[in-house]
Amino acid sequence: MSEILLKGGLIVDPATRREAKGDLLIRDGKIAEGKVSKDAVVIQIEGCVVTPGLIDPHVHLREPGQSAKETIATGTAAAVAGGFTSVIAMPNTSPVADGSNTIAWMKQRAKETGVANVFPTGTISIGQKGEQLAPIGSLRQAGVVAITDDGHCIQSAELMRRALEYARMFDLPVLDHCEDKSLSAGGVMNEGKWSRILGLPAWPGIAEEVIVARNVLLAEMTGARVVCQHMSTAGSIRILREARKRGVPIDGEASPHHLSLTEDRVEGYDTSFKMNPPLRTRADVEEVKKGVADGTIRFLATDHAPHCSYEKEVEFDEAPFGVVGLETALGIYLTELVHSGLIPLREMVVKMSSFPSEYFKLGRGTLATGALADVTVMDLERKWTVRKTEFASKGRNTPFEGRELRGRAVLTIVDGKIRHDLDGRAGRS
Repeated sequence: MSEILLKGGLIVDPATRREAKGDLLIRDGKIAEGKVSKDAVVIQIEGCVVTPGLIDPHVHLREPGQSAKETIATGTAAAVAGGFTSVIAMPNTSPVADGSNTIAWMKQRAKETGVANVFPTGTISIGQKGEQLAPIGSLRQAGVVAITDDGHCIQSAELMRRALEYARMFDLPVLDHCEDKSLSAGGVMNEGKWSRILGLPAWPGIAEEVIVARNVLLAEMTGARVVCQHMSTAGSIRILREARKRGVPIDGEASPHHLSLTEDRVEGYDTSFKMNPPLRTRADVEEVKKGVADGTIRFLATDHAPHCSYEKEVEFDEAPFGVVGLETALGIYLTELVHSGLIPLREMVVKMSSFPSEYFKLGRGTLATGALADVTVMDLERKWTVRKTEFASKGRNTPFEGRELRGRAVLTIVDGKIRHDLDGRAGRS
């Protein structure tokens, strides 16, 4: 399909400040203008919204080394099913992505088997051990868009300082899972009423907040760009808000589960509700939402973390942390943020497309003429029920099984190629 015409949708493109009903022409993989050829594939999308392709800044694709959980092929298939045209892949693979060879392998694998754009990250430390810096310059040359030790928070403030200094030299953001392990060691759920009732080891919110505060001070000192991943506590949001008001180059990321679920969901010891950081209180959830609404949090991610079913089918203490999210995130964000009136649709698109593209310098996130044709078409009013058996991902560890959501991606186009067509609209042209 060298030419595609999306006809009759509401085009929402914050990058060009366009928000109007109209047609969108795609020719040879790019957004185009001009006369439509007689051979063009015309897809009717009346009643739908057309946006730049969604970008997820926090995804675990598990490959290389953990293909029983997920592969680049299945992970990117899940991405496009959820409306994402690009994903930023975390480095906790096997081997970990702490060298240029692993990055090269991931990029080649994505080229061969992926159906969405895959942008790899590299580690901060060798082996994600938090002891010695990874070769950040070599990783930059290999094509990483950020560095992170992901679930292995750098505990040494001195090592984190050096990482930020090098990252600034190479113009790389540093993504940090904020957890002081001296405070959270052994914890599997939020510290509070429900951890006492259930008798489960606790992971207190202060363990996150201490590292957020440290990262603020180090970002202010070094001038490096830092993103605090999957923020979950009211205290963390308040620290971030104050720092951003002072102009500190630090950002925050929210995930669907931390702005829609609370700690009491663990009552049945269902490991689908075990994630890191854990689910928090209603007050924390409301503050995360407020942070999204007032611009304190500028990234909306998934933290898609697939596991084999048998890994989760054990005692709560023994199960791995993590939930899948690529195929449900858009529905959650539309339901919880847009349809609730908390933020306008345009702002959600900024946080899920144009801003992450600009921040990570991906060259995407716009429907301007001549731009690469990464496009998401969504039906804002489509009601659907989450069924994990229908996922394209290998992961079935979702906390949203059986939940009815309002809003869904119906068409996903990557580099001008239709990669997801929920209703078979292209075949009806």
